[in-house]
Formats: sequence, structure tokens, C-alpha cells
Amino acid sequence: MSQLLVQDSERIRPPENPAALAAAHGLTVSGARVGLREYIRQLWGRRHFILAFSQAKLTAQYSQAKLGQVWQVATPLLNAAVYFFIFGLLLKSNRGLPNDTYIPFLVTGVFVFTFSQNSAMAGVRAISGNLGLVRALHFPRASLPISFALQQLQQLLFSMIVLAVVLVSFGHFPALAWLLIVPTLALQFVFNTGLSLIVARLGAKTPDLAQLLPFILRTWMYASGVMFPLARTLEHAGASKWISDAMLGNPAAVYMDLMRYALIDNYPSSNLPPHVWALAVGWAALFGVGGFVYFWKAEEQYGRG
Repeated sequence: MSQLLVQDSERIRPPENPAALAAAHGLTVSGARVGLREYIRQLWGRRHFILAFSQAKLTAQYSQAKLGQVWQVATPLLNAAVYFFIFGLLLKSNRGLPNDTYIPFLVTGVFVFTFSQNSAMAGVRAISGNLGLVRALHFPRASLPISFALQQLQQLLFSMIVLAVVLVSFGHFPALAWLLIVPTLALQFVFNTGLSLIVARLGAKTPDLAQLLPFILRTWMYASGVMFPLARTLEHAGASKWISDAMLGNPAAVYMDLMRYALIDNYPSSNLPPHVWALAVGWAALFGVGGFVYFWKAEEQYGRG
């Protein structure tokens, strides 16, 4: 009898190395971070989900409003109208630009900056605002901030139709330079996606960041020349060269300047910082690649705690 008890106790004794036993049977830790290459492969496999999720979010965004999707373009247009009244009429911040140039200049800046602004605001809640989905299903968590950035790109494409109408109304007709819209938006989308991934990780750990981010973005907007020609304003203020270079080279200002240069016939090329395309590519690569790796590093932490 004692021999049988000893044999039974040995049979039910837990293995000395559970990790080795699990590895021998092909078992892995649930939610563990996979390698970067495998993570990219899994993400590509969820591309249909990413697209469908972004379209569903875009449709649901204004589903409770009577005007529905009209608000996608009405909101930035109303913002542009307010900025024109304050900065164009009251403060005379147009720095000598005539209205047929300043209004397209302003509307273009508002639409382009709103693209980055909304991508960041959506990204900061990408994980914390979808905890039920994150905890219930296993999928690459980067799918969420990427889908939100894609949602904002789709919304901007609707706005570009209205922007084209504004441009033509003020005498800026389609030209070959308008083809520069495609690489500019592509680079900004990569930048915005990286930005969304960065704030998504930060927001997952610190939900209060969602309350602080609007103030950061508003400061960024004023420092990027959305409502006024930044280069002329800095020159008029007598800013030092390093301050001018830093402000003109910030990503929001770079992408706005490229879009304005492409769309507005008489937009002065002197407003463009030197090596502007190199800056646009550099910001996209830095945030796109860096933001993706930064987000992936914390993959196993999302939805826990």
C-alpha cells in the first residue's frame, strides 16, 4: 500500500520545469509578445479587420447627429471661419496675404492640422477606450491605433473635395503641382500613424493623458502657423535662427507648407524650409518606424491591470 502511495504521489507531482514542459508541447504564454517580424505578419493578416473597423468608426462617429457625415467637413470649415474672423479680420495676422490667397491658405492649414490632431486624439484612447475588445479577443493591438489613423485619413479625403471647391472659388485651379498631394498625404499618414501608436501606449498606461493632450495639441497648432504665415511672422518678430528653424521644421508646419505649396498658385516658396521633402520623409520614418516599435514593445501589457 505504501509503495502505491509513493507511486501516486510521484505521478501527480508537478514537473520541476513547467516552462520546459510547455515548450516541449508547443505551448506559449497567452498574450506574450511575438517577434517583430511575426507581429508584422499577424498585423497584415488583420488588414481587412483594420479597414472594416475604421469604416465602422467613421460611420458611427456622427450617427446620432441629424446632419450625419456632413459634420466631417462642416467642423473644420467652421473652425476655419472662426480663425479667419479672429486672425484675418481682427488681428490682421495674414501678413499681407490677400484674401484670395489667405482664405485657401487658412482652410488648407486647418484641414491638414486637423488630420494630425484627430489622429492623436483618437489614438490616445485606442486601447483604454476599447478594453472590452482588447481583453476578449487575441489580435495585434496595433490594429486599433492604425485603424483610427486610417479613419482620419478617410475623413480628410472627404474634406479634400470641399477644399478643392474653396480653392477653385478663389481662383486656384487644378495644376500639375496638385499631384504633390499624394506623396504629402502618404507621408503625413505614416507620421500620424506613428504618433497615434505612441500616444496609444502612453494613454493605455496613463489614461489622464487624454485630458492633457488637447492642451498640448492646441499649443502645437499655434506654433505651426495654421492661422498665419509662420516664416513671415517669425521674421517680423525678429526670432533667432535656431528658433525659426525649429518651428519651421516641426512636422505639422512641414506637411502644411507642402500642401499649401501644391495647392495655392502664388504661395511663396520662401515659406518652405530648406530640404523640406527630406524633413517630411524624415519625420514620417522617425515616427512611423519608431512609434511602431515603441508600441510593439509593450504588446503584452495592454488590457492588463
